[in-house]
Formats: sequence, C-alpha cells, structure tokens
Amino acid sequence: MNKLTSVLLILTFCLSAAAHYLHLDPLIQFILSSIAVIFVAAFLGKATESVAHYAGERLGGFLNATFGNAAELIIAIFLVREGLYDMVKASLTGSIIGNLLLVLGLSIFLGGLKYKTQNFNESLAGMNGSLMTVAVIALFVPAVFLNTHTITENQTKTLSLLVAGILIVSYLAWILFSMVTHKDLLTDYSDGAEPDHGEKPKWSKTRSIIYLVAATVMVAFVSEWLVGTLESLTTQFGFSEVFVGAFLVAIIGNAAEHSAAVLLAMKNKIGAAVEIAVGSSLQIALFVAPILVFVSFFSGNTMDIVFTTIELAAIAVAVFISKSITQDGSTNWYEGLLLMAVYCILGVSFFLI
Repeated sequence: MNKLTSVLLILTFCLSAAAHYLHLDPLIQFILSSIAVIFVAAFLGKATESVAHYAGERLGGFLNATFGNAAELIIAIFLVREGLYDMVKASLTGSIIGNLLLVLGLSIFLGGLKYKTQNFNESLAGMNGSLMTVAVIALFVPAVFLNTHTITENQTKTLSLLVAGILIVSYLAWILFSMVTHKDLLTDYSDGAEPDHGEKPKWSKTRSIIYLVAATVMVAFVSEWLVGTLESLTTQFGFSEVFVGAFLVAIIGNAAEHSAAVLLAMKNKIGAAVEIAVGSSLQIALFVAPILVFVSFFSGNTMDIVFTTIELAAIAVAVFISKSITQDGSTNWYEGLLLMAVYCILGVSFFLI
C-alpha cells in the first residue's frame, strides 16, 4: 500500500469510529463505515496476498477465510446474546450464498476477462463440493424433522447440538486431511514446485502476519459499527429483516473476502480465490454456525439449527450451481456471470419478502 492509501485507511477508520462513538445520524455512520470497509478490506487483501506468497495459495486462502469470518463470528455472537436468532440465521445464509455466488462469481468473471481460461486443482474442487453437500444435508434434516412434527421443539434443540458437534469434528478433520495427510493431493502445483508469484512482496513474513491480524481487528470494529446502523436504516427504508440479514449484513461481513478473492483471481491465482470463496462458505456452514449453537447453549437459551424453507432453498441452489461450475477445475468469465445471475435472482426474491 502506498502512503496515500495508508493515510486514507487511517483517516476513514478514525472518522467511522468518531461517527459511531459520537452517535451521529445513522445514515452518516453508515456512509462513513461503508467507505472505511472498502479501505480496510483492501488492506486485508494486500496482507493476505503477502502471506500467501510465503505460505502458499491454499494456506493463504485458508487464513484469509478464517480471518475474514472472524468479524462475522464476532457480530453473530453479539446477535446471539441479544436473542436475535432469525437475524443470525439469515446472515449465515447470506454469507454462504454470498461467498458461493457473489464472491466466487465476481472473481471468476473478472479473472476470466483477463485470462481466457483459469485452472485449479480438480480434486480440491470435488472435495469442496462434497463438503458443501454435507452441510446442506446437516441443515436440511433438522428442519424436515421439526416441520413434519416427527420430533418436538426441545428434541430439535438436542438434535441441533448433536449436529453442531458432528459438523465441528468434520471440519477439524477436513483441516487435518487437506493441510497434513493429503496436502500434496490438494495442492495447486502438481509438480511440487513452489509457486511463482511474480514480484516479491514489499513486506516481510513477520510484518505480513502482523498486518493480517491488524487488518482483521479493524474489519471487526468497522463491521460492528456498520451493522449497528442497519436496524435504523431498516426501519427508515422499510427493508425486511430477512433481506437485511441475508444480504446487507452478509455483504458487509464478507467485504474482506470480496476484495482479496477478486484481486487474486485477476492475477491468475484462481486457486487461492476459490479457496477463499468456497473455503469461507465451508467454514461458515461447518464451523461458525455450529459454534453459535454452542454459544447460545452456554448463554442459557439454545438456538436450534433449523433454517426456514427459503433459506434452505437458497443455500441448496447456491451449492448446486457452484459445484456444477467448479467441479472440472476450470473456469471462464461466462461461468462467473452465471453465478452472479443466480445471486441477483435470489436477491430480488429476498427483497420482495
């Protein structure tokens, strides 16, 4: 980042903080925080790219997804403690479909405009698709059993805790599988050579990691300030809670992934871009959502893992189309356009609720 960008980053962050803590008009807070998110997300994207140079695309993408979701997890925990479970589930839904359709779609589209065809590990694409299918099944089963009155509401909460535990174990096992035992199988470099990232990063490994952590903390603060204005804006403009949770909160919470994945795809690092977009969705479905169930349990009022029919339909559609497009390990700009088209269809549908 050059000096001008660094100054704008600090300036917009401070202005957003001042607007929040001085309790200025919600619209002003929203505008300032939105601008701050753009610069903070760019900072995080640059830090992620630098870390990826030293750690490799897969680990770099994983770190970006993890640090990017940290902000969303913090926001969701605040919502859980306030008992806003419907908003939490809507935001989780929006995050999953946003990453699979908007982030991945935009990355593939812009990367495809610059490079005719972009390739990544086909085995990784297949495993990601299988994991997302498991996530859909895990979210689908409790809803079916409750809605058909096969089990009671209390039993649904027990089932939710068990499913949450199974998903967490599955996700931790996936990390072990992909990062340790079958690392070579899932790498994007079949010849085993180190990736050629072109020009050397301006930051050292230690500084890159420090900046990555610092950027994540800034994202967490700005996201919280921005989300805090949404309730007032929802009332003022008449948006539904589901639309706000599934699209506005999700887009804001995933701003970090948006910039990093797109920038990497435009540099022909589509493997890292896919790892960020799909990996983030997997982390939300298999780790973040289950963790929130346990957080609510220890808070004294267990949140079930039962999503509404439209939320399940949106997640299933996103998983189906993204799996179909990425399963061959090759992408082009038109496939990215198709993903964004599906996202627009869902967005309009949620808006009309």
